[in-house]
Amino acid sequence: MAFFENLSRKVQDVAFAAAEKGKEVAAIASEKAQDAADTVKTNVAIAGEQRAIEKNYRAIGEWYVSELKGEAPEAVADIVAAIRASQAKIAELQGEDAPVEAECADVTEAAPEAAPAEVPVEAPAEAPAEAPVQE
Repeated sequence: MAFFENLSRKVQDVAFAAAEKGKEVAAIASEKAQDAADTVKTNVAIAGEQRAIEKNYRAIGEWYVSELKGEAPEAVADIVAAIRASQAKIAELQGEDAPVEAECADVTEAAPEAAPAEVPVEAPAEAPAEAPVQE
């Protein structure tokens, strides 16, 4: 009988050790899951702030282009011409008379070397350093 008692005690010890190890593994997994969740929350918050920045840059750019009355600084003339050409194309596709076309003529004359097809449609994230702000 002593053999079975020793065997029973050893099985209980192994089961206890396995339960303790399982608790440790669960604690580590829980900690890692919490760290991952925190990382995801941080990344989502950062992405939201980046979208807000891009939205504000876009608003500044739209305001700036709307303030230009046919004349754009040389540094951004090709971008403004591409924007106005796209606006004219949209108006044309919508079947409206394109009032933007007259404004585009003034800007494209300032930068004849840049064709709208070669210019990126989206404005750069940062304004060129050499572009003076005109009021």
